Amino acid sequence: MKHSKLIGLVIFTLVLLSCRENNKRVEEVEKKPNIVFILVDDLGLHDLSITGSKFYETPNVDRIAEEGMVFEQGYAASRVCSPSRASIMTGKFTARHGITDWIGAASGTAWRKHNRHDKLLPAEYVHNLPENDVTIAEAMKAAGYKTFFAGKWHLGGEGSYPEDHGFEINKGGWDKGSPMGGYFSPWDNPKLPNIVKGENLTMRLGKETANFIKQHKDSAFFAFLSFYAVHGPIQTTSEKWQKYRDKAEDKGIAKDGYKMERVLPVRQVQDNPIYAGLVESMDDAVGVVLQALKEAGLEENTIVVFTSDNGGVASGDAFSTSNLPLRGGKGYQWEGGIREPYFIKVPWLKNGGSQSSFPVTGTDFYPTLLDLANVNLLPEQHIDGISLKPILEGEKMDIQRPLFWHYPHYGNQGGNPSSIIRENDWKLIHYWEDGREELYNLASDAGEQSNVITENPEIAEKLSKKLVDWLENVGANMPTKDPEFDMKLAAKRHQNIVKEKLPALEAERMNFLSKDFEPNNDWWGSKITQD
Repeated sequence: MKHSKLIGLVIFTLVLLSCRENNKRVEEVEKKPNIVFILVDDLGLHDLSITGSKFYETPNVDRIAEEGMVFEQGYAASRVCSPSRASIMTGKFTARHGITDWIGAASGTAWRKHNRHDKLLPAEYVHNLPENDVTIAEAMKAAGYKTFFAGKWHLGGEGSYPEDHGFEINKGGWDKGSPMGGYFSPWDNPKLPNIVKGENLTMRLGKETANFIKQHKDSAFFAFLSFYAVHGPIQTTSEKWQKYRDKAEDKGIAKDGYKMERVLPVRQVQDNPIYAGLVESMDDAVGVVLQALKEAGLEENTIVVFTSDNGGVASGDAFSTSNLPLRGGKGYQWEGGIREPYFIKVPWLKNGGSQSSFPVTGTDFYPTLLDLANVNLLPEQHIDGISLKPILEGEKMDIQRPLFWHYPHYGNQGGNPSSIIRENDWKLIHYWEDGREELYNLASDAGEQSNVITENPEIAEKLSKKLVDWLENVGANMPTKDPEFDMKLAAKRHQNIVKEKLPALEAERMNFLSKDFEPNNDWWGSKITQD
């Protein structure tokens, strides 16, 4: 009798333990994964040590790539910021949502105020993130996620801020696209109060995100960290400048740092110690966020995304970096303007260090993150994106789809009004000034040095028709001819760039690398601190 009771007790205990284990597994399955989306402004594909830079140092960002999947052919949806960011938020290509230039850029006849003497008047464009779009933040919020935004927004003014598009908490997001007042407190940002004089803006955004993670560790969250870095004006501390100035000297300072592209000089070397310090500050802030996840015990249940909104600034703005071997940079129609770091870490998939050559773009984040979070997809919303979950799970993506870019504007970096289609390894660029086209095979010519349109007329014709048909289908806005265009004035401006701008840039570069360089007494305010 006692023996039978003992057997029964053992069986009951085993059943109980099994039930508890099953319940634990159910809880683990039902627990929603957290998401941390890190977006860096103007970071080029090769601005990270893990993507080939021998000058910049980014150990924390590198770790995201090492522990996740690297999409080697990752693209931004635009060559400039606002359109690209709108595509991440909506899952739509720029011509479809209508934000085709950075918000605030002149269009139409207002473009003439720049005295550039261009052939076209840039197209009009949408100036606020459309209200009728369901943003990824709104989708995540509806699914029970706590939503948080920190940093650069640049998707509209009052009434179209992050809190108007699904983010419950907003730290620093407003209409401005650059760090007004600089990277050291006091800055000018009504959404981010100044607390400590001399505080680093990039680190402050990292700490705000880390604090949010700690405060909401017991609930599912969608945190979007959108750095103002590494956008100009580029600034750093004297210590970081010294570190990279010495590193540049040890590597050997090149005599020349620029060469002329079609419109402006383009940087050829990564040796700007100010920009390098700004990149490192960004990486330091990423480290703070990753440490917060670790301390909160959330590493194994948090998806981490890392990307940029357009190519590195090789020309125009602060002429900060080189994207070689890719051609051009921010604002340009070539790969240097649209190719990006594109990392997705999904801890439970255990695919750290893996790579994918499947071409992906900013519109794919929306459906991918919904899919990974087991949230119902919204195909009518993220119409131009696809879920990359199968690739992340190790499957081969068999679908073939064209990617489209539409930029009917002139930028301040030297790019031309143009539209692009990429399908398989072929990339066709259509220029709106005169209708000319370029065709590149990216598999054999990633640097876009050989226009092979003459040798491949049938491919070019097919792609051109597909591009034009798509633009017409989505109702894309177009530039118009400027009847006041003056060829002689345009030629004179170009000569001034060659004779004056290029030498001035070379002189500035050497000044940044001189042993006695000092921007001002307090190094942009970084030396002004208070307890």
